[in-house]
Amino acid sequence: MHQTTDTILMIRPVSFRTNEQTAVNNYFQEDLDLKNAEINAKAQQEFDAFVKKLRTVGVNVIVENDDKLMDTPDSVFPNNWVSFHANGDIAIYPMFAVNRRKERREEVFMRLESEGFKIENIVDYTSAEDEGVFLEGTGSLLLDRVNQKAYCALSPRADEDLFIEFCEDFEYTPVIFTAKQTVDGERLDIYHTNVMMCLAENFAVICLDSIDDKKERKNVVKHLKQDGKEIISITEAQMHQFAGNMLQLRGNNNQRYLVMSKAAHESLSQTQIKAIEKYCPILSSSLHTIETCGGGSARCMMAEVFLPKK
Repeated sequence: MHQTTDTILMIRPVSFRTNEQTAVNNYFQEDLDLKNAEINAKAQQEFDAFVKKLRTVGVNVIVENDDKLMDTPDSVFPNNWVSFHANGDIAIYPMFAVNRRKERREEVFMRLESEGFKIENIVDYTSAEDEGVFLEGTGSLLLDRVNQKAYCALSPRADEDLFIEFCEDFEYTPVIFTAKQTVDGERLDIYHTNVMMCLAENFAVICLDSIDDKKERKNVVKHLKQDGKEIISITEAQMHQFAGNMLQLRGNNNQRYLVMSKAAHESLSQTQIKAIEKYCPILSSSLHTIETCGGGSARCMMAEVFLPKK
């Protein structure tokens, strides 16, 4: 069982813009004073440059184009609607924003099969949308695949009962907490776990300050330490630069990389960078437009493929 993969699925955007439906509880989103066509063109440039950087170090990036007819502004973040598992299972998740539900496309699975991957079984949680219940993939779930633990910060997009159901289905031990950020002087739920926390093989980057409840914070730390992970703490200000939204991947010769945006990289202190680089180099790319309008960053753009080969 591996924590990292060398293969990811990425969706190239064709209708990228600020999604009004997600802005209601994604406090990372901001408006850019540009026309939608310009925003999309900039997002495509950032996307292409990012894919090129990943491929240069040997990450196998499967790029699927978004479908223009669908009008899916957030399709660049596929990790929210699907996860791929080493036993050949796929999970499909219920999405909070109605216009994000159209991102779930059969063609994506056909593409992976054409690339030689084997899909055994699809576990579909999407009927929860009828009850107004959501769990947004590896945005909501942080999977420690080696130690079979799943970390989840509860929010309007991460339902506790559904999270526990996922853990039972996929045999993960649930680690549940609430993470908050200050918005206009109020402590409000952080929309996705993966903006405040990143799990790598030997370390975790986490904004512990966002876990207001001391007992919950202690419990998260206990689990990470139990599994031998060094804890690299980031501040809430760094989290707002997407310093929690990172993913460790494998490239050529099994070399690990911690992948993040340029903004995240630039927000880190020398001490934090040293702590990370003890384990692996950092790979960063500018994602300014995608971060500003989409309220998500590098991690959200990559759906890890752990499926077995045919």
